[in-house]
Amino acid sequence: MPDAWNDKRERQYEHIKEGLEDKGRSEDEAEEIAARTVNKTRAQKGESEDASRTSTEDKSPSERGGEHSHSGPQGRTKDQLYEDARRQGVEGRSSMDKAELQDEVEKREDR
Repeated sequence: MPDAWNDKRERQYEHIKEGLEDKGRSEDEAEEIAARTVNKTRAQKGESEDASRTSTEDKSPSERGGEHSHSGPQGRTKDQLYEDARRQGVEGRSSMDKAELQDEVEKREDR
């Protein structure tokens, strides 16, 4: 867990992680989801120095209420995929549609 998290965020992280593990997620996956959730909340509450556009403009994790938690046909939004592609250094991402962004992001995640 990052040093910048306060006690409340550490408790939030542990609560989310344990809940995901109880639902059958692997420890690694639970840790990643919990950290992303806490970091997004921190960004939206102004507790983070660096925040992506999707972290600050998208619905908060509590507002979303699990909308993206199922592995249904929709998955991540185009903005979320774009931010992932930007972090991964995907060239030509600005002219890609959602499916193309998803293909590129998933290719790089599988490496």
